[in-house]
Amino acid sequence: MGLWFTPGCAAPKGVYHTVQRGQTLYRIGQVYRADVNHLARVNRLTDRSQLEVGQRLFIPGASSVKYVPATVLARSKKSVKLPTRKNKTTNTRTARPPVAAKAPKPVTADVSRSAIRAKVKAAKGTFIWPVRGSVLKKFGTKGSHANKGIEVAAAVGSCIVAAAAGKVTYSGDGITGFGNLIILKHDDSYFTVYGFNQANLVKSGSFVSQGQKIALAGRPPTGGQARLHFEIRRGKEAVNPVPLLP
Repeated sequence: MGLWFTPGCAAPKGVYHTVQRGQTLYRIGQVYRADVNHLARVNRLTDRSQLEVGQRLFIPGASSVKYVPATVLARSKKSVKLPTRKNKTTNTRTARPPVAAKAPKPVTADVSRSAIRAKVKAAKGTFIWPVRGSVLKKFGTKGSHANKGIEVAAAVGSCIVAAAAGKVTYSGDGITGFGNLIILKHDDSYFTVYGFNQANLVKSGSFVSQGQKIALAGRPPTGGQARLHFEIRRGKEAVNPVPLLP
């Protein structure tokens, strides 16, 4: 996640971008519309291909930290030729009995829980509150109703901000029960969900910075007190947002 570099803190004007896994100087320059050679000179980079995770790069002239997608190298897929019926009948060699393989040891629930806790700990500090208010509905199951996020009280028309920098993968009202809804995708396979909006201020496919206004708070489609429905997901798994928020 990038650190804010506000005007007046230092000269010249610009921001500091913190390098994330998979980001390249070329891609960073594309997103910020900055010349790669100039970035290399300003940051005294001798080898442009050797950026380190956590390294801070100064981006001259930029007004805010932007989301930079990771560059993923495509892996070659090995083609597997399935045996045909013809091959099966013409093979006259005597089949040998298969060698019994040792059964793998089952992964215990304690290991799984430890892995989940480690992932949650790593994500803590990545997100900020999208709106300030009391939590009206908590995460989890109550009776027959399962809440995959939290619902936070908010005045109608108040600003909803992005909990982290990311890409808008959905902005619309086509998902039943949430009214105007926004879904953002972040690094490390995390998603955040913002529902019950009075109006969405960003479009699908756009990139947003942490703290950027993305919507105006509204009421649930069923009525009642104005609020924000907020979720954090790791892949398809919903996680409790509260421990991940400051």
